[in-house]
Amino acid sequence: MTEQPATTISIDINQQILSLFVAGEQVITYPVCTAKNGVGEAFGSECTPRGRHIIRAKMGDDAEVASVFVGRRLTGEIHQQSLTDAEPDKDWILSRILWLSGLEKGKNRLGQVDTMRRYIYIHGAPDELVSATPSSHGCIRMKNADVIDLYKRVSVGTVVSINE
Repeated sequence: MTEQPATTISIDINQQILSLFVAGEQVITYPVCTAKNGVGEAFGSECTPRGRHIIRAKMGDDAEVASVFVGRRLTGEIHQQSLTDAEPDKDWILSRILWLSGLEKGKNRLGQVDTMRRYIYIHGAPDELVSATPSSHGCIRMKNADVIDLYKRVSVGTVVSINE
């Protein structure tokens, strides 16, 4: 069996960019939007956690573009502007979910800093909410077409580094 080249993700908080690397070569970048509260690992902080993570789970294999998730389950709704207008402060989770788990004990894994228990994802969002101005509730937001493209390129276990 041929071993696949290593695929990794690097998220640059300062630049609001996610870069995908295959065998050490950058193959694509996407704009992202991280937390309006900045960086941090504490439970309840609504900050984006730093450090090394892995993709623990993927959700939404066959979901339609802009499908709405609540509690990691598809609701059957397709996001429209009227939904955002009705709930302007909601952190919409759309199209795909890449659920992250920290790899660094005491920094982003276990206890009060556990990324997975904080439900931190890379996920789709209304495209207009993916801007250079951090505004999420802790997750990494992506445009819907971008998160669908990324989802196809990565697997469970892919390493994700989140850095300032």
